[in-house]
Amino acid sequence: MRFLRTVSTQRLLAILAGVILAAAGGTAIAVAAAGSGPVPPRESLAEALHQAASAPSVSGISARITFTNNLITSTDLQGSDPILNGASGRLWLSSATHQLRLELQGQNGDAQVLVDNGSFSIYDPSSNTVYKGTLPSSSSQSSSSNSEPIPTVAQIQSDLTKLMQNINVVGPLPRNVAGQPAYKVEVSPKHDGGLLGDVQLAWDAAHGIPLGISIYSVNSSTPVLELKATDISFGQVKSDVFSLKTPGGAKVVQVSPSATGAAADHARSAKGKKSKHTQVSGPAAVQALLPFTLAAPNRLVGLPRQSVELLDWGGHPAALVTYGQGLGAIAVIQQSASGQSTSSSSSSTNSDNGGQPGLNLPTVSIHGASGQELATALGTVIRVQSGSVQYTVLGSVPPTAAEAAAKALVP
Repeated sequence: MRFLRTVSTQRLLAILAGVILAAAGGTAIAVAAAGSGPVPPRESLAEALHQAASAPSVSGISARITFTNNLITSTDLQGSDPILNGASGRLWLSSATHQLRLELQGQNGDAQVLVDNGSFSIYDPSSNTVYKGTLPSSSSQSSSSNSEPIPTVAQIQSDLTKLMQNINVVGPLPRNVAGQPAYKVEVSPKHDGGLLGDVQLAWDAAHGIPLGISIYSVNSSTPVLELKATDISFGQVKSDVFSLKTPGGAKVVQVSPSATGAAADHARSAKGKKSKHTQVSGPAAVQALLPFTLAAPNRLVGLPRQSVELLDWGGHPAALVTYGQGLGAIAVIQQSASGQSTSSSSSSTNSDNGGQPGLNLPTVSIHGASGQELATALGTVIRVQSGSVQYTVLGSVPPTAAEAAAKALVP
């Protein structure tokens, strides 16, 4: 496995910039405090990254981990969910078979994530449900990246210099993470960072494997999200590890990836137009395919409109409108409202999960319409239905800003 070797320089630097939680594909295990074991020598960031990219491959990873989630306050949580409350668990990864399994232990069962050759399965113990889907295809990119030459120290330094025009980077700091000599970097945005404070990433100095990630908000000195390794080993992983262990009677839900082309085809067919599988963008083009009136003012709470895109939402056309730039931007999803009102789904127990307790979301009134508001340390999400349209406003902004945006959109 050569995670830092098989990615392009641009993607490697993007990972350092902060979108690491998903980009690491589950291999990142959060930054632990410096241990008492051996540490690597001090190096420049460019040199440390070059050494990681040149590191020999490993066949697999087995790790014990601890996941901490402080995104949502305890007053909005009921019951015990290892994803929402945090938990300890295990992680296994095989480079030979392209498989990954993550297991987090909770009082109501183990939450599990399985990635197997481009498909994924996520088990939610609180509702005894398995969510299945397919990851975006990247086989051609992977094959080409394997033959991509490793960038030189000078090339990495050149890209770092450009990157540092927009972000602050501290490190690499020599550390010992989960018993392994490691380097740690701290990355924070210089502007348009929203509520994001900084992201800390650690990787194994000898193998070039990410060992850790922690994410901080601007309002807290403790991590908002942390996935921390307490022990890690490298070597072949047994194949029988890569299967979900679920109780009988688990419900299976198929998750379809967003496909604007499918939405366009559906909308054109409904309007009697010839189908043409293509991406649709721009207010006029998107409005022509929506069964409701699009709300897309030129500015929203002082932020200029950046884009209007057609989305596929369960096979039906919806719209994504974005305002502002960087992490401080606001996104608005507009879709045809279902028969169920938002207020009816805001209670702490839900018939869809067998009455298991979960999120008890606060309600918010937007021009008399009752909606739900989820305020986290890194951002706010508001969902409200007005007439035949459901609006979802989300961004790395405080609740007051999200509420102001929703009031400017909802008639």
